[in-house]
This record gives sequence, structure tokens and C-alpha cells, in this order.
Amino acid sequence: MANAKEIRDRIDSVSNTRKITNAMYLISSTKLQKAKQALKDTRPYFLQQEQEIKRIFQSEADVNSHYFYPKTGRKKAETYAYLVITADKGLAGAYNYNVLKRAQVEIEKHKKVQLYVVGEYGRRYFSKRGIPIEQSFLYTAQNPTFRRAREICYTLLAEYDAGHVDEIRIIYSDMESELTSTVKMERLLPFERKYFLTPEEKKNEVDVHFKFHPSVTEVINRCMPGYIAGFIYGALVDSFSAEQNARMNAMSNANRNAEELIDNLSLRYNGVRQAAITQEITEVSAGAKAQKGKH
Repeated sequence: MANAKEIRDRIDSVSNTRKITNAMYLISSTKLQKAKQALKDTRPYFLQQEQEIKRIFQSEADVNSHYFYPKTGRKKAETYAYLVITADKGLAGAYNYNVLKRAQVEIEKHKKVQLYVVGEYGRRYFSKRGIPIEQSFLYTAQNPTFRRAREICYTLLAEYDAGHVDEIRIIYSDMESELTSTVKMERLLPFERKYFLTPEEKKNEVDVHFKFHPSVTEVINRCMPGYIAGFIYGALVDSFSAEQNARMNAMSNANRNAEELIDNLSLRYNGVRQAAITQEITEVSAGAKAQKGKH
């Protein structure tokens, strides 16, 4: 059985660990609020951009762009590109595991895959398993910005425009609530035309008459990269928010477990200390009795 000093040292060790986990909880909470505010500030711009693309489709029924599936129907893709968004570190519960598990399942479905990774955790995971990475974006996943989203967008579009990939997908985490996050897999390119088509009864005839220069295809092709970059930026921020939320939950559970462990150790410590005091009293009493018997 451990003595009082060993238990006391254990209590101090757990208390110090609890201070660290509590500090990590507060840091994640601050980062989460900051990221959510940044996305809230920029979301109206991308929503307006999406609205303008819808207005183009209202005005011109025959939009011919390689960013969209042709009207004749889908052509089965041969080469897929996956953008997988992970964190730079662990201590976030099952956040990284869920993303990488989904990515592993998706990659195994296809013969030709190009893999693009954000986050050190994902880079180590795929490298350790010998899965080739087409490009790893080396900047930290801890500070998502629109500039970085644009860089990722241009890299992916260069491959798509050159015909090296037929379909681009993105795998990321979305924070549905303060308690749950869901791994999502979205097709980034090509788009479905019906997504940007507005039902006839919702059209505003005043707003749908445009003149396009040099052509409607050129205009839509110029609009799409910015829209795609906005989508990627939203996924980066959503993933970052989900990571911080997962870390907050993990640290909250760690704090709770530490408190329970400290309570149990305190009971053991008090029991050992009480037993030691009782032992000392017994020894003193026995010694006094022995001395009295001599006299």
C-alpha cells in the first residue's frame, strides 16, 4: 500500500495536469469563438457570390462550362482528387481519427486517386502507411485564412483544368453543435447544374436580363474560382472549429476525471494519515503503559 508521501505526490501531479488541461480548454474556447466570428464576417460575401451565379443561370439557360456536369448527364470519373483536412496535433478526442477513417474508405473505392492533405496529423498518417500524397500544404491548420484557401483552390483547379483529375472531393469535419461534429465528404467539382437553378416561381424577371462580355461561359468561368475558394475557406474554418470543440470536450472530460481522481486519492491519503496517527498513538500508549508497569 502506498504511503502518505507517495499519495500526496500523486495528488500534486494530477493537480498540475488539471491546470494544463484547464488552460487548453480556455485556449480552445477562445480560438473557437474567433474562428466562428471570422466565418460569420465573410459568409455574406460568398452567399452573395452564389446568388449572382444563380442569377446567371436564370438569365442564360445554355451555360457551357467545364465546372459543371453537361446537360446530357454525368460521365463516370476515372481520376479523383481528395482534399483531406486534419489537425496539426492530437488531444482532440476522435476528431482526426474520424476524418482519416472516412478518407481511407473513400480512397480505397477508386483506382486513380490524387491526395491533398492539410494538417500535420494527416501527413504523418498517410506517410506511415505508405499512401502517396500528391501535395501537402505545409502551413499550419491552426490559422485558416482566405489567402490559404485561395492557394489550395488554385492548386486543385490547375489539375482539374489540365484534365489530370475528373472529380475533386473534400473531406472535413463540421461542428453541428457544441456536443457533436460530423465528418462530411462533399464534391467540390464538377457542380450539379440544378444546384444553381431557381424554381420558375421564384424568378425575378427584372433581375435576369444581362449582357455578358465576352461570353456567358467566360463570365461563369471567372466567377467559379472565387466561389470554390470560398467553399474551401468555409471547410477550413468548419474543421478548425470542430477541432477546437472536440479539444474542449476532451479537456473537459480530462478535468472531470482529474477531479474524481483527486477526490479518491484524497480519501486514500486521509485514510493512510489517520492510520499513521492511530499507529503513533497506539505506540505512545503502549510505551507509557510499559513504563508504568516497570515502576
